[in-house]
Amino acid sequence: MAVTYSLSRPATALVAVLLLSFGSVAASHIEVTVENFLRVLTGRIPPSTPRSKRLLSDDRSNILIYMTGHGGNGFLKFQDSEEITNIELADAFEQMWQKRRYNELLFIIDTCQGASMYERFYSPNIMALASSQVGEDSLSHQPDPAIGVHLMDRYTFYVLEFLEEINPASQTNMNDLFQVCPKSLCVSTPGHRTDLFQRDPKNVLITDFFGSVRKVEITTETINLQQGSEIMESSYKEDQMDEELMEPLKYAEQLPVAQIIHQKPKLKDWHPPGGFILGLWALIIMVFFKTYGIKHMKFIF
Repeated sequence: MAVTYSLSRPATALVAVLLLSFGSVAASHIEVTVENFLRVLTGRIPPSTPRSKRLLSDDRSNILIYMTGHGGNGFLKFQDSEEITNIELADAFEQMWQKRRYNELLFIIDTCQGASMYERFYSPNIMALASSQVGEDSLSHQPDPAIGVHLMDRYTFYVLEFLEEINPASQTNMNDLFQVCPKSLCVSTPGHRTDLFQRDPKNVLITDFFGSVRKVEITTETINLQQGSEIMESSYKEDQMDEELMEPLKYAEQLPVAQIIHQKPKLKDWHPPGGFILGLWALIIMVFFKTYGIKHMKFIF
């Protein structure tokens, strides 16, 4: 499963791309949970969270959320251990809108009955695409006979093939993206929802969400950097003084490895080998037979 957040043209700063998958770049598989995903979207995360795991967006940010994995009517699985529902996702997007965490949002999902995941959306400026309608399965593509599994889903394969031809100056719009995987190729019926989106999809460029092209604002005002450099220099000196006042670090006492290696091994208690015991019993039985014969065997057992 992969979830991608990206920022594009109308944004003021580049939002980090987070790939939440099975042991991925930004998060280990233990961190990929429904709770953590919703916290990243809504900004309800601890202050100690690094910037690489934050969604640094504002009311001028265009956000892309791409999800793929096993799912069903109204849910998507996370790690095969928990699920996110379409209601939870819709409420998270509403919180993002209320907190001014996005300007426009593009939601793409590749899973079985994917259209059910955007049925409950009610926040403005959201455009949604899905690989299949309710009641349909999303099929895989490109099997690998060496390992016996499919490497990619059909919808993802054709969308990726389409996006690889896009460049930052491209004039391709969202209507073209809607047509990339017809039923003849995907087998399922891809769907999209645009009623919450304020702009006409034919006027929305692909590069508004893909390509991370940022809008530059030109100013004619003069910016004095001298004051900022003095502040940085003073803060650097304060950090140096703090480091000098800190007690030097010491290593914790370690195990005496050298002594352990060179110490004499402990002597084990002696026990007669198993073959010796069996041989002794065989000798006793042979002596008994030779002395008393087989008719006295009942006195032994």
